[in-house]
Amino acid sequence: MSEAPTQFRASRALIRFLRTETVGGTALLIAAFIALVWANSPWSGGYTHLAEIHLGSDDWSILGQSLHLRLSLADWAKDGLLAIFFFVAGLELKRELVVGELSTLRGAALPVLCAVGGVVVPALIAVAIAHDNPHIGTAWAIPIATDIAFALGILSLIGSRLPSGARVFLLGLAVVDDLIAIAVIAVLFAADLKPQWLAVALVGCALYWLGQRRRITTPLLYVPIALVVWVAMLQSGVHATIAGVALGLLTRVKPDPGEHDSPAERLEHRIQPISALICVPVFAFFASGVAVNGAVFREMFTDELAIGIMAGLFFGKIIGISGSSMLAVRLKLAARPEGLFTRDILALSVLGAIGFTVSLLVAELSLPRARPIWPRRPSC
Repeated sequence: MSEAPTQFRASRALIRFLRTETVGGTALLIAAFIALVWANSPWSGGYTHLAEIHLGSDDWSILGQSLHLRLSLADWAKDGLLAIFFFVAGLELKRELVVGELSTLRGAALPVLCAVGGVVVPALIAVAIAHDNPHIGTAWAIPIATDIAFALGILSLIGSRLPSGARVFLLGLAVVDDLIAIAVIAVLFAADLKPQWLAVALVGCALYWLGQRRRITTPLLYVPIALVVWVAMLQSGVHATIAGVALGLLTRVKPDPGEHDSPAERLEHRIQPISALICVPVFAFFASGVAVNGAVFREMFTDELAIGIMAGLFFGKIIGISGSSMLAVRLKLAARPEGLFTRDILALSVLGAIGFTVSLLVAELSLPRARPIWPRRPSC
């Protein structure tokens, strides 16, 4: 099959992805707004009760009791629905790496280098400000992620004068950024690692890959494999969302001769609307219901950890992304897309400072329960 039709399909899929993520950003904002209003209303008890309702199979069978799959609605959203979101992100990343804007070294260099800068600088700022806080051993990862849905949604509203390459650059930046964040989650929060369950997950991934290689298309094979991989990853101690991105990266993205769409295109077409309009907004609804009052605002601007996270997310992203871009171009390590200037990169770096879905996930994991990855001296 010629390269041109493949690239045309990739462009068409990219446009569809961007449109859905734009609408999804609006749904995400609405869900977060409803959660904030409800959690700060006289009926806040109902919100808390809803989040703590448990569903699952603990009482159904011996298998269910051994798997401990009786989770709260908030945990189902965090561990289950977000796995679907990361599956779509994995599909998008695989397509961009194979047939999209990131398939060439020159095309991938700038967003990749900017994503690295946008991860390292926020983490360094957070650690520098909150180095005495006992939670910084894991909380430094909170400001490293860029929210794809929010960033693209805002870009669609305010970015009409930016060149078309701005969307592709931001998408590439956000996807690589989230991939790094996923890797950090896998390493940082792999508590009580169970090798036997990890082996089951790896076997499931291998069967998924084999099915793709043998050109098997029936969901009767892939849905059970995906469920097994998700459960095994959940039981292994590695965060369950890693199952989503792993299966996404194993999906075939190039159509065969005579095949209208690749499996990745078909899956993304079917699943992405569910991810953008249901999975991510539902997670945002359960993660955003924070009681906001005078004490909270006072702590936001006096607690060193809160200041470190906010400064790292805002200033760190802007400095890391725009600074990496200027340095990479000056050293001729990468080239800016045609029509994209330094001021455009600076504007996009501000959008990169929007941390929501993955940042909230890391905050959920690191602050309430997770242990620091290295020992810290007590805060003075």
